[in-house]
Amino acid sequence: QVQLVESGGGSVQAGGSLRLSCAASARTYTSTCMAWVRQVPGKEREGVAAIDSDGSTSYADSVRGRFTISRDDAKNILYLQMNNLKPEDTAMYYCAADRYPISTDRPVPISRVEFWGQGTQVTVSS
Repeated sequence: QVQLVESGGGSVQAGGSLRLSCAASARTYTSTCMAWVRQVPGKEREGVAAIDSDGSTSYADSVRGRFTISRDDAKNILYLQMNNLKPEDTAMYYCAADRYPISTDRPVPISRVEFWGQGTQVTVSS
């Protein structure tokens, strides 16, 4: 069964940190690219960070230097370490997996990605 399950969201003050986790079934984990995508109400989903099966990473300009994406291949878990959080980081964060690269510099339509998690809310207060 295809499954992506996120955890680790919550509420934090500006400047704080959170670590998101995404537990993936073996089928989704072998996808070429895994990524974190976020969405605020009324806006399109946007790629935040992505990592390919060879370990290469990409980040949105808005999070580069503050967020780090990584994967634990032994446990089939994807992580997103978020430091120095800002109120504008407030969003629903989704784990995503696809056989093709997932963009971090343009909107990501739901139909563009093969597998999605259910999302975890991150709220950053000023």
